[in-house]
Amino acid sequence: MEEYRLNERDKAILRYVIHQFILTANPVGSRNISKKYALGLSPATIRNIMADLEEMGLLGHPHTSAGRVPTDKGYRFYVDSLMEPPRLDTDAKSFIDSNLNVQISETDEMLKITALLLGDITNQIAMVSYPKFENAVLDKIQIVQLASTRVLVIITIESGLVRTITLEMNMEIKEDNIYFVQQFLNEKLSGLRFSEIRDTIKDRIKDFNREDYKPIIRVFLDSVDKMFTDFNVGEKSFISGTKNILRQPEFEDFNQVKGIIELVEDKDVIVHIMDNRELKAASDVTITIGGENREQKLNEFSVITKDYDMGGAKGTVGIMGPKRMEYSKIIAAVVYAAELLSNELRKK
Repeated sequence: MEEYRLNERDKAILRYVIHQFILTANPVGSRNISKKYALGLSPATIRNIMADLEEMGLLGHPHTSAGRVPTDKGYRFYVDSLMEPPRLDTDAKSFIDSNLNVQISETDEMLKITALLLGDITNQIAMVSYPKFENAVLDKIQIVQLASTRVLVIITIESGLVRTITLEMNMEIKEDNIYFVQQFLNEKLSGLRFSEIRDTIKDRIKDFNREDYKPIIRVFLDSVDKMFTDFNVGEKSFISGTKNILRQPEFEDFNQVKGIIELVEDKDVIVHIMDNRELKAASDVTITIGGENREQKLNEFSVITKDYDMGGAKGTVGIMGPKRMEYSKIIAAVVYAAELLSNELRKK
C-alpha cells in the first residue's frame, strides 16, 4: 500500500466522500459534505482538503461536475485504512443459514445455491467455483466394468467428493483382473494428493509384474492426467446476479451494458480473475479494485474473493461489481458464505 500523510480531518473527508458516492453515484461537492456531516468545517475548508486529496490521487474531478469522485487509489486507501470492520447483519446471516443448512445432498446444488444467495444479498454478480483438485487427497479408486472393453473409474477424495471417468480398453478384460488392479492402485495411491499422483505414479507402480493385468494398468497410466487434473474452469462454476448489477446507475449507458453482458457470458474469464492465485494469501479474503485487476474489461469493477475448503480441494467464493460498492457488507458476506460452505461440505 502506498504511503499517504493524511491527518484525521483528511481521512474523515475522504471517508465521507466515498460514503456519499457509494450512496448516490453522483460526484460529491464540499457543500454536500458540510451539510450532511457535522464536521465543524466550512465548505471552503472542505473544498481545500478535497483539492489536496485530489492532488494525492485519492479523488478525481469529472470535467462536467464541480464534485469529486473516488479514484482506485482512494478506494484502496478506504478499504485498507478507513472502512468499518466487515460485519454482516443478523437477517443476512439467517437468510444464508436457512438456505444452506437444508438437506442438500449434491455438491453442485449447494454451490449453485450459494451463488444465488450471495447475488441476492449483495446485489452484485456472485460466483462460486468448483473445488480444484490439485491439493485434494485421494481416498479410494473404484473400477466398475461397463462392458467387455470399457470400465468406469470412480475417484473419491477424502471429503467424499466423487469424480468419474470412462476408459476404453484395447482388449477384453475380466472382472477378477479389474478387482486385483483396483486393490493394487489403492494400496499405492490412497492418501496422496492429486499432484503427487500425477508426478510419481510411474515410480510407485513400477514393481507391478503381472503380465495379464498390464493392459489395464497401461490404459490407467495413459489417462492419469485426465483423471487427476481439474475440470475446465468455466465448466464447473456457478454465476448469479447479472440482473442485479444491471440496475446500477453505472450501467445506464448501452455500451456499458453490452460490456458487462459479454463479460458474464465468458465464464472462463470471470473464474480466472476471481481465482487469481498470485494475489491470494492463504485463507485470506482478496480485494482487487479497478486497475488492480489484470483484465482490462474489469477496470471499472472491484472483485472480492475468498477460498472455501473441501478435503484439501479448494474452490472460490467471489463477488464482482462496480467499484462503488458497500465494501464492508460485501466482504463480510463473502467471508461468511465461504466459511459456512466449508463447514457444510465437511459434513457431507
